[in-house]
Order: sequence, then structure tokens, then C-alpha cells
Amino acid sequence: MTAFAHHFSFEFRAGLRNRTLLLLNILFPLGFFLLGGALMTGVNPAFKDTLIPAMIFFAVLASTMLGMPDALVAARSAGIFRSYRIHGIPQLSILAMPALTTLFRVLIVAAIMIVLAPPLFNAPLPVNMGGLLLAFLLLTFACAGLGLLLGVVSPNANTTVMLAQAIFLPSMLIGGLMMPSSALPDALQKIALLLPTTHAMNIANGLGYGMETAIDPYVSALALVAGGLLATGLAAYLFSWDQDHETRRGSPWLALIALLPYALMMIVQFVG
Repeated sequence: MTAFAHHFSFEFRAGLRNRTLLLLNILFPLGFFLLGGALMTGVNPAFKDTLIPAMIFFAVLASTMLGMPDALVAARSAGIFRSYRIHGIPQLSILAMPALTTLFRVLIVAAIMIVLAPPLFNAPLPVNMGGLLLAFLLLTFACAGLGLLLGVVSPNANTTVMLAQAIFLPSMLIGGLMMPSSALPDALQKIALLLPTTHAMNIANGLGYGMETAIDPYVSALALVAGGLLATGLAAYLFSWDQDHETRRGSPWLALIALLPYALMMIVQFVG
């Protein structure tokens, strides 16, 4: 347990010293919060009603999709994982540290946003802070799992960027962050169920702000839990200690299984 705590402390402090991670985990989300919040509330005053969860979830998305996978690929390419293996650091610790340190950094950003959003943008606080916290934790779990999985299966930095953007950009456009899902065409509303942010916004709106939602927030919570468990489990199974992936136990295409809970939600909505 002491070794785990020391490893966590080292990774957390290293992340704060790493300019790229500092930018993606803290500066980029806070900058987008200030500029995007001012722009969106100016164009659409109703955006302030969901500004707090939308900006917090953006921070989660940026940290887990843009920061975490590339760091894993870089560490594997540099031979750091082989060094860890030689010194007896378990695989579980290697995968857990990026997720835990990212969670703590995003918690700091989320707290800043909650404090600043009401005076800066007249954004209302949730009527039930527990509902917002639940949505935040479940989204972080689901996206951290996907981030780990991307870092494990990506052979290089270029592939990592492409795979991460395949999740990040749709989440921004149709995942409920910049506009409510109800404003989308019916077909896009169903396709958006493939994205974890859609379910997180559904939970935040339903349980945090007491809004009426098209899908039961607890069903969305179940989808995020299942997606996070599948993604994390697949990341552990497909993990490779070396750049040549000689120690990988399966095909990287198995990573698509992580989308199964979200795909099932989409299929149910199309059939219904």
C-alpha cells in the first residue's frame, strides 16, 4: 500500500510538471470554460442552465481522451513499462495511476468551475449536487476506461490522436455538451447514445437539475458503469509491456467490445 501511495504521489506531481498534461488537464479546460462560457451564453442565454455540467464534462473528456492515451503510448515507446516490469511494478498499478491522477486533477478543475460559473455566467447550481457528482464520477470512470484502452491498443502517437478525436469531436458536437440532445434530429439523438457524454448529461439533467429526460437517468448510469468496466477490463487484457506488442494476449479489434453497452442503448431506441 505504501508503494502504491508513493507511485501515486510521483505520478501526480509528474503530471503537474508535464507541460502537455498540465495544458490538457487544467489550462485547456479552464480556458475553454472562460471563453466558451462567455460565447455560448452570449449566443444562447439558455445555455447557462446546463453550463456547469457541460464544462465539467468537457474537462473530463479533454483529460481522458486527449491526455491519457498519448502518455501511455509515450511511456511504452520509451521502454518505461519494461523498466516497471523489471522492478516488479504490477500492471494494475500502471493502469490505475493515470486514471486516479486524472480524476484528482479534473476534480480541482471542476471545483473551480462550480465556484466561478454562478458569478461569471449566472449559471445555476444543481438542485441536487449528488446527482451532478454521480454523473461526473461515472463519466470519469467510463472515459478513463476508454482512454486507457486507446493507449493500450494504439501502436503510435498518430493513431492515438485519430482514435481519440473519433470520440472527442462527436462528443462535443452531438454529445449534449454544446447543445441539448433534444435539439438534435431524431436520428442523431439515437446515434448520440453511443457517446458517454450523452448519458452523463442525461444523468446530470435528470438527477442533478430535476429536468425531464427522454431516458431514465439510472439506465444511463448503468450504461456508463458497464462501458467503464468493459473498457478497463479490455485494457488490462490487451495491455502490452513493450512497443512490439509481443506480450499482448489478443487482437486490438477486441477493443470495440467496449462500445457494446452504448450500442445496445442505441439499438433499443431505434427499435423502440
